[in-house]
Amino acid sequence: MLARTAESLFWLARYLERADYVARLLQGAAHMSAARVDADRSSEWESAILASGAENAFSARHALVSAPAVIDYLAFDTSNPSSIVSCIETARRNARTVRTALTADMWDAINSTWLELRNFDPEQMDDDRLAAFLDWVKARTGLFHGVYASTMLRNDGFYFTRLGQFLERADNSARLLDVKYHVRLPHAEDVGGLVDYYQWLAILRVVGARRAYRVLFKAKVAPIHVAELIILRPEFPRSLVFCFEQITTQLDRINGQDPQRSAEGKRLAHSLYAQLRFGRIDHIFNSGLHEYLSDVIVRSDELGLEIAKGYLF
Repeated sequence: MLARTAESLFWLARYLERADYVARLLQGAAHMSAARVDADRSSEWESAILASGAENAFSARHALVSAPAVIDYLAFDTSNPSSIVSCIETARRNARTVRTALTADMWDAINSTWLELRNFDPEQMDDDRLAAFLDWVKARTGLFHGVYASTMLRNDGFYFTRLGQFLERADNSARLLDVKYHVRLPHAEDVGGLVDYYQWLAILRVVGARRAYRVLFKAKVAPIHVAELIILRPEFPRSLVFCFEQITTQLDRINGQDPQRSAEGKRLAHSLYAQLRFGRIDHIFNSGLHEYLSDVIVRSDELGLEIAKGYLF
C-alpha cells in the first residue's frame, strides 16, 4: 500500500474518532456543570478546554472561559483544527483523497455526514439543539465505524484505518477520565459527596459505560472503579487496555514495511500494552491518577509520531 493512502485512511479514522470525543467531552462538561450547586460553573468548561489540549489557542481567542465560548470553540470554530466541524471537514477531505480505497458504504457515510453538517446553524444553538447536534455527531461517527468494520477487506487498508481509530480513542479515553482531575469541587469537604458522585457518574455516561459499570462492579459509583473500567478492563471497548490491544494487533498485521523503520513504533505500542495489561488500579491511584494519565497521553503522542515515521512517510 502507498504511504499516502495509508496516511489518509489513518487520519480519516482519527479525525472521525476525535469528532466523537469532542462531542462526548462537551456532553460531559454540561452534565458535570448541571450537578454543581454553587453559582460558579466555569470549572467544568475550563476542564473541557484543558482536556482537549487547546488551552493556549483558546485563551488567544477568548478572554474568559464560559459555556458559550467553549461550545463555540470546540464544536464550530473552523480556526480550531480539532473542533467538531473541522474534524468532519478534514475527515471528508482525506476520504476524497483515497476515494478508490473506500467501499461505497464508507464514502456514503462520510459524505452524507459532511452534507448534513450544513443543517446545523451555530447561531441558533440553544440547549436542546446543542444536545441534538452532539447526539447526531456520535451517531454519525458510530455509523462510519460500523460500516468500515462490516465492508472493508481485511488487508492493510483496514489495519491502518483501525490503527488510527484506536490510537485516537486511547488518547481520548485518557483525556476524558482526566477531565475529573481538572474540575474543582465547591468545597474540599465535598470530595466523596453528592456533587462528586454525580460528576463521576457523568464520566460513565459520556463514555457509554453506565451499564458496563453495573455489570462488572454491581456497586455504587466509586472513583477507583470508574478508573479501573476506563483504564484496565479489557471487556470495555473504550478502555485503554482494549485500545492498545487493538493497536498492537494492527501493527503486527501490517506487511511490507522496513523492520528497522517500524521497530520503534511496535516497541512503544507493546510496552504500553504490557503496562496496561498487567497494571493494578490500586498502584495507579497510589502513584497518582492524573500523573498516570498524563504519562499515557504523552507516550501515545510519541507512538503516533513513531507510527508516522515508520509507516506513513
